[in-house]
Amino acid sequence: MREPENIQQVAELGIDLMGFIFWPKSPRYVRSIQVKAGIIPNMANGKVAQSAKKVKRVGVFVDEMPQTVITHAYNYRLDYIQLHGNESPVYIENLKRTLIPDILPDVKIIKALSIREADDVKRWREYENVADLLLFDTKCKCVGGSGEQFDWSVLDKYDGNIPFLLSGGIGSEDADRLKQFYHPMCIGIDLNSRFEDEPGVKNVEKLKRFIECIIQN
Repeated sequence: MREPENIQQVAELGIDLMGFIFWPKSPRYVRSIQVKAGIIPNMANGKVAQSAKKVKRVGVFVDEMPQTVITHAYNYRLDYIQLHGNESPVYIENLKRTLIPDILPDVKIIKALSIREADDVKRWREYENVADLLLFDTKCKCVGGSGEQFDWSVLDKYDGNIPFLLSGGIGSEDADRLKQFYHPMCIGIDLNSRFEDEPGVKNVEKLKRFIECIIQN
């Protein structure tokens, strides 16, 4: 998310998490002028619906310098830090040691893993007792946001104890298939490029219809 009005509209849909990408190479990058304008803190001000104030803020980083991650996490009161590069378990341990408990005592770490085949899922073991959440995304040449899907059946091989989010090219046409998908550790889905009018701008009505379809019995 990037545009103030779009942020507020999407926040009022009853979602749980909202992502802000701090990777300069991304077309969805939160530009410095927008950050200085305070669009992220404004998501929870008194001008939006009460439901929107419950939305957790996720800052997305790719192989960023730890101090930069820490600075952004503090300045914008991030609830989650999503690491979408090749960050090691040691990197995550050092981040948590710096942030918890003195700076952001409740911050959580999401580690994204790129998936193409069952062997890719096994990488979760590297992050046991380190990551709070995993995000399984499609392995591609870019860093996420490709709009491509991987074969969800490979997640049958995931026997870990870290909850995960399902990601990777999920669109409106996947609603019925998502209702049939089940894994005991899957706690949510990540929606991005397939619900955009342009990079960083979500189609609010499209998202609303999809969410309503998913929560229907």
